[in-house]
Parts: sequence; structure tokens; C-alpha cells
Amino acid sequence: MASTTSGDVLPTGCGIFTSIPDLFFIPEFVFGGLVWILVASTHVYPEHPLGWVMFVSVFCFVFTTLWFFLFICGANQNSFWPALDTYYHFLAVVFYLSASVILAYITVLKGWGFTINSGGTVSIVPLIGEGLKIYRLDIAAVVMSHVATLIYFLHAIFSAIRWRASTGLTST
Repeated sequence: MASTTSGDVLPTGCGIFTSIPDLFFIPEFVFGGLVWILVASTHVYPEHPLGWVMFVSVFCFVFTTLWFFLFICGANQNSFWPALDTYYHFLAVVFYLSASVILAYITVLKGWGFTINSGGTVSIVPLIGEGLKIYRLDIAAVVMSHVATLIYFLHAIFSAIRWRASTGLTST
């Protein structure tokens, strides 16, 4: 038997620290911020693919912060919020997955010694000194990006479960 519930299925205030999907806010901040910091510290080169990685990390960090404060303030009590929460986190998963794949590809190229120049030509550069440091930062960014993708995915799955429960579509 399906039951309808009111729109107060989402926690507010400090209650967000006690619900499973919303506990993922803090790791999203940490790992998303680390991706942003690590990629930005490598001089964002080559610009085109790593520009997307920077956009994704900054976009998700800013919107997750906004989302977090909306939940803290209690502005999430309308009936459309569980669906919106699910949609946002699935969008973040798609963005972060695409950024993670691009970042991993660029890192593998750097590991092989290939560098894409501004004209699109490829040159071989040995990994010594500053190049080795940037390569190691890129490896850390790839790991953090994949962890952030996983955390956003878990948040999206649990948000979808909460959304389904809030609509009364649970099977008996």
C-alpha cells in the first residue's frame, strides 16, 4: 500500500549530519576541493581538457556549498527538493566522471613523457624536476577525482532512494 508523506522528508539544520545521503556533503567538500587545488597547482596545462576539469571541480564545489547551506537553513522543505537533490547529484556524477577520465588520460600521457603543446603538436619531455612534481600532483588529482566521483555517486543513489520513499512508491 502506497502512502503519501509530507514534504518534510529532507532534514534541516544539524539534522543533515544524521542522515545517510547528507553525510556525504563533507567528503564531497574535501575531495572536490582537493581536485580543484591539485589541478590548479599544476598550471592547468594543456588548457582545453584540464579547463573542463577545473570547471567541474569549481562548479561542483560551489553548488555543493550552496546546497549544503540551503539544507542547513531549512530552505529544502518543498515537495520537489528530494527530486532536485537526486538530479543535482547525478549531474555531478556525470560531470566528475567525465573530468576524471580526461584527467587520467592527460596524466597517462605525461607519465609516458608526452606533452601537448599549444599548437597541438606533441613533444617528448623527460619526467625530471618540475615535470616529475607536476606528474605526481596529477596522479593525486586523478585519485581524488575518482574518489569524489564515487562519493557523489553514493550521494545520488541514496538521494534517489530517499526521493522514492518520499513519493510513496515503495513496494510492500
